[in-house]
Amino acid sequence: MKVLAVSGSLRRNSHNTQLLRAAAELAPEEIEVELWDGVRDLPLYDQDLEAGELPESVRRLREEWGAADAILFSTPEYNGSVPGVLKNAIDWASRPVRESALTNKTVAVIGASPGQFGAMWAQADLRKILGVAGARVVGDELPVARVQEKLDPEGRLLDGELEGRLRLHLEVLAAEAAPAIAV
Repeated sequence: MKVLAVSGSLRRNSHNTQLLRAAAELAPEEIEVELWDGVRDLPLYDQDLEAGELPESVRRLREEWGAADAILFSTPEYNGSVPGVLKNAIDWASRPVRESALTNKTVAVIGASPGQFGAMWAQADLRKILGVAGARVVGDELPVARVQEKLDPEGRLLDGELEGRLRLHLEVLAAEAAPAIAV
């Protein structure tokens, strides 16, 4: 099973991207987690661009998100919500309506922040956005508060409880995606 891992952060040493890399390392043998790094390449969503030839970055997003068995999103929280770059990617992926890369796609959401709430508001908003876009959002939120205390300087997990929660989150995503793949 192929799970794309999409980070809502562009920062080079992003905690959310490190969390996705940790998920890839924790994944059982039958689950391949691939970090998708095309968020920064997308133009701002503009419906007029859909009338002509789509930008290559948009074609790549729609093809690769559509081909994935499931998608794991990790979001930071900017001003109490989802970063604009992540929302922009979802806007592109949500077209054309009912035929998009997100239609019935099994997805899950995690998030991390250096503060005490672990991007909880951003995760709630992202779950809503994905659901409206047609995705099947599964599992609970996984807020990672004070993330800087749970990763070493190389981005490896230091927290055994978080490791277990992250592994379980990935297993739930895969289990929920399996019936959709079989159809």
